[in-house]
Amino acid sequence: MSKIILLKPSHGFQVLSRGRQFSPRFLQTASLPALYVYSLPTLLPTSPRTALRAPNSDRRLLFPVRAIESSPTKEGEDEKVLSENGVEDGAPSSPLLPSSPSSDSNNAMAGKAGEYPTGEFEMVEFGWWMKAMVKLRMLFALPWERVKKGSVLSMKLRGRITDQLSSRFSSGLSLPQICENLVKAAYDPRISGVYLHIEPLSCGWGKIDEIRRHILNFKKSGKFTVSYIPICGEKEYYLACACGEVYAPPSAYIALYGLTVQASFLGGVLEKVGVEPQIQRIGKYKSAGDQLARKSMSKENCEMLTSLLDDIYGNWLEIISSTQGKTMEEVEEFINSGVYQVERLKENGWITNTLYDDEVMSMLKDRLGQKKRKNLLMVDYGKYSRVRKWTLGLESGGDQVAIIRASGSISRTRSPLSSPGSSIIGEQLIEKIRSVRESEKYKAVILRIDSPGGDALASDLMWREIRLLAAAKPVIASMSDVAASGGYYMAMAANTVIAENLTLTGSIGVVTGKFNLSRLYERIGFNKEIISRGKYAELFAAEQRPFRPDEEEIFEKSAKNAYEQFRDKAAFSRSMTVDEMEQVAQGRVWTGKLAASLGLVDVIGGFSRAVAIAKQKANLPQDRQVRLVEISRPSPSLPELVSSIGSSIFGLERTMKEMLQDVASFGSVQARMEGILFERLEKPDFDNPIFSLLKDYFSSF
Repeated sequence: MSKIILLKPSHGFQVLSRGRQFSPRFLQTASLPALYVYSLPTLLPTSPRTALRAPNSDRRLLFPVRAIESSPTKEGEDEKVLSENGVEDGAPSSPLLPSSPSSDSNNAMAGKAGEYPTGEFEMVEFGWWMKAMVKLRMLFALPWERVKKGSVLSMKLRGRITDQLSSRFSSGLSLPQICENLVKAAYDPRISGVYLHIEPLSCGWGKIDEIRRHILNFKKSGKFTVSYIPICGEKEYYLACACGEVYAPPSAYIALYGLTVQASFLGGVLEKVGVEPQIQRIGKYKSAGDQLARKSMSKENCEMLTSLLDDIYGNWLEIISSTQGKTMEEVEEFINSGVYQVERLKENGWITNTLYDDEVMSMLKDRLGQKKRKNLLMVDYGKYSRVRKWTLGLESGGDQVAIIRASGSISRTRSPLSSPGSSIIGEQLIEKIRSVRESEKYKAVILRIDSPGGDALASDLMWREIRLLAAAKPVIASMSDVAASGGYYMAMAANTVIAENLTLTGSIGVVTGKFNLSRLYERIGFNKEIISRGKYAELFAAEQRPFRPDEEEIFEKSAKNAYEQFRDKAAFSRSMTVDEMEQVAQGRVWTGKLAASLGLVDVIGGFSRAVAIAKQKANLPQDRQVRLVEISRPSPSLPELVSSIGSSIFGLERTMKEMLQDVASFGSVQARMEGILFERLEKPDFDNPIFSLLKDYFSSF
């Protein structure tokens, strides 16, 4: 069976200085084996349109087992539900791209957010009994939980940060453990402050905002926060400036130049080698096919990428100007002057001083009265991650809330080449969901999602199980960097959906196609003949010729049918009419902030707000401690150990593993979001362009 091969260039779409790359994948349907759904960086309007649902609307429809298809009856039913929730039947939708922000939209968003607790961190003063218990627990703590009084929590934040809990043998950083360490350090009487060594980060803005929020929360403890930035781009400074003090060495690499976006096109290359992409797009902003069929950027694609860039850049200016006590215009003027000298940062108050790492530690020794010590008392990320919250009185044995983490690309079954925690295995996640649903000890569930999508059948099966779970107990979907396409498919099944301001989400759309290789075959002297039975038997098998008119017609109808099913399920899940969902679907990827204004997301916030909302939905007091239970915590495994060792060999381990995984999944159809690289200084996992091209080639099946 022939399928289109998306030959994505080495960097595909990029927004340099922000986030991560998109890579095209496919949506699986029973009726269309070669149907692909791409979640491309979407057009982000300059302002949100009027909220689609009234502030008091929190009801979700529970689907029957059968697949939901577009029909006048179901659309009418959906309109009835919306009317009950405060949206008039037949009311015209407000413009999708207004020229200025709507006050009605802002008021609706504020009203909706007001329904939910903020989950804002507040230092709680323990009573004498709990203080005594904490001292006793620390006195008899296990060896690996012991920390000397007056220690500084030191964490080196660089490279890839996952949303999964990692084992002690994992080489990367874990977002849950970084955030938990900051919470524990705020209450730990043995910790005097935090020292963050920040280098180029390989993660999206959702994770950065989560860490930044926890840094600000830690400062409420009254302890110091110091950051050190030897290599500084926009993302590193965004995180570092949350600390009370920012230091950089005199020779630091500083590159605060602003953002760029680029798109690459293979239309001319494929034409020269005799390959004709036959692309069928549903939605005018579906630009995945443009990489193959076009030689330059389309007007819609340019508008789409520009809007996304503006949204991210505007958020960066807003946060930095607020932190610096300057106007956004002043910050932008400074950036436009070309910032590469450390002294300029110091002169303009962007950093505290220029010091080397040893000078910063000597300064902290003096501050903490440790002059006589040879070295500053410090505890690193790895060791402090092993200190239990229970030891510090931060966890009780009472009510339990289950945490189900879903990170990575989605597949239905485990590949022999996949490592634990690197992807979402549908059948395994379904087992977790069912076990939580059947258990009476969990009062609520937080589904933490960080996924660009993947296998659409697996996404739909998980969606069904999440809906059943949501009928039994409250389910809160919390989005990290990305929850788009298959990732959003999962999230929309929850009772409440939470996203960060710059989470990439949505991506409800379809693109399909195949290659016509007739000219290439003629040039190389290759011939292929097919004997078939059935009018459309050669629809995907005959890559040696273009579509016949009747084949092209059924190809288009199949794509539209799959798109309508996807769109209609999203409409029912979000209590919207099909027409309203159509306006925000069409394959568009939205930032969390805009998704909230459009009804795709309920509220903006991080994991702590998800916990607060879980308590609210489970009728638990906000001031009551709950036990957060990680379902199937990771354990050390041989693949992880081998992976950790192999990652240092020529820097190719991860690239080759991902490439081989994609080859192994050849023949399946997937729904994935194509990535965006947001960070200029971020080191790619595959610097060699040949390996990059190979990886992109195989990842496009």
